[in-house]
Amino acid sequence: MTDVLKDWTKSTFTAAGYTRDVYRRGSGPGVIIVHELPGLTPKVASFADEVVASGFTVLMPSLLGTPGREFSTGYLAKSAVQLCVSREFTHWALNHTSPIIRWLRALAHELHTELGGNGVGALGMCFSGGFALAMMVEEAVVAPVLSQPSLPLAILGAARAADLNLSPDDALVVARRAAEGCQVLGLRFTEDKLVGKRFDTLRELLGNAFLAVELPSNDKSDHSVLTEQRDESSVQRVLQFFHAKLSPK
Repeated sequence: MTDVLKDWTKSTFTAAGYTRDVYRRGSGPGVIIVHELPGLTPKVASFADEVVASGFTVLMPSLLGTPGREFSTGYLAKSAVQLCVSREFTHWALNHTSPIIRWLRALAHELHTELGGNGVGALGMCFSGGFALAMMVEEAVVAPVLSQPSLPLAILGAARAADLNLSPDDALVVARRAAEGCQVLGLRFTEDKLVGKRFDTLRELLGNAFLAVELPSNDKSDHSVLTEQRDESSVQRVLQFFHAKLSPK
């Protein structure tokens, strides 16, 4: 384990029946970054450090795994099992919003109440990729970013490969906010089977409010756009998006 979080302040946040650790650093408009599998790895922290350096207050919740632990195949498998047995996340069901989203919305609301400004950004990746979309039900979230959204598990059939991990009621709110001008940034590698057909569904739900960054896959294992298979232009696109939506005019 590396000490990549030594400059981050750790606290706990309780809401909607959940208590989770949250790591905080930086100043400026607020951004919530939700880690991918297997957890809050050094590469996730490194990406978050760049968001901090770009002028933002960043909160990183720890939802799975051991914060600071390096990525490995064994660690990935262990966290995947933890994900599949946890009741906080909806991995199989269609048209459902994961229960942990209520906690994330409350975190976004509190951060915006504290910092003010235009609102807050929210970024999810991998299993949490769609979380930023569901967080849009909270009006404070004005800059949602979906990186390789992967729930529900696309390997379980075509319907799940296209599902956005949203309840029908939440989908209506998200569509309304998109129609009112809240844009959504999405990133993926084109051959990423874990993302499935979700980008097609996002286009149907959000229309022109969906801004898609689709990268040619160099390898069939390409998945983590901002970390393990980092694409520099995509990192810069995310930072530009946050500045455009969150920085004072």
